[in-house]
Amino acid sequence: MDNNKKPQMADINWYPGHMAKAKRKIQECLKLVDAVVELVDARIPDSSRNPDFDVLFSAKPRIIVLNKSDLANDIETKKWLDFYNKKNCLAIAMNSKIGKSSINFIDLVKGLLKDQIEKNKRRGILNKTIRMMVVGIPNVGKSSFINNLVKGRRTKVENRPGVTQSTQWYLLRKNVELLDTPGVLWPKIDDRAVAEKLAFCGAIKDQILDIEGLAGRFLIIIKDKYRQNLIKRYKLPEAFWDYENVDGYDILREIGKKRGMLLSGGEVDISRAAETILGEFRSAKLGKITLDDVPNQ
Repeated sequence: MDNNKKPQMADINWYPGHMAKAKRKIQECLKLVDAVVELVDARIPDSSRNPDFDVLFSAKPRIIVLNKSDLANDIETKKWLDFYNKKNCLAIAMNSKIGKSSINFIDLVKGLLKDQIEKNKRRGILNKTIRMMVVGIPNVGKSSFINNLVKGRRTKVENRPGVTQSTQWYLLRKNVELLDTPGVLWPKIDDRAVAEKLAFCGAIKDQILDIEGLAGRFLIIIKDKYRQNLIKRYKLPEAFWDYENVDGYDILREIGKKRGMLLSGGEVDISRAAETILGEFRSAKLGKITLDDVPNQ
């Protein structure tokens, strides 16, 4: 195979001023809520968890929601739910666009706050308003999640990071309120593998990335475990994989050829092929893929 050109992913360094401001705002609002709803991307349940949250919300009851579960591998999602629940972390999977009813979710929250609710009753405080805060990294699906709970499109929803820029309260039902917050990444992403997975799933704006390098790295990561997904979607011949050291660029170029993405002179339009691959992964046209493996227990 031709290995003269191999796309390399550029370093990721993205922590805009609005994220630092958002984190301060979340800290200020924390005293107003009884519980925290932490959304993670079911395709990357570990990589999409902001490590700062464990410290920030250590004193608050928390539910971990594996959001976008319809895009993730079902078997892997179940493994991740078992993993979190064995660690005494209440975790559920949710497809925000269909999802569970707000009543079911609210019942989960009431179960989480059972001791606090009983304590209020003993003090003669009945039907005290339950207030929750929803948090997560950019593009994890917080707005869609909230829209599902409030049964209407009351928040702005776009498939790109950084849409929500301020906090906003929503009434889910009588005596139950939810605070939406902007997506927040942590200041320094030291783990390159984590940074790549965040980029694959759209948590970091494509405009600041080397899209060809990103797609090439993605293909390298999935080419063994999810090879059949690539073969089925792009009609890649089995013989293609017989070459030694097939790399991300080789696959990228072959997919471009199969899709007829050619420039003048017959050269493959690598940028177009890269955008197509990442777009089809994010929309699950490549199948249901999970990139994070459950740690050995």
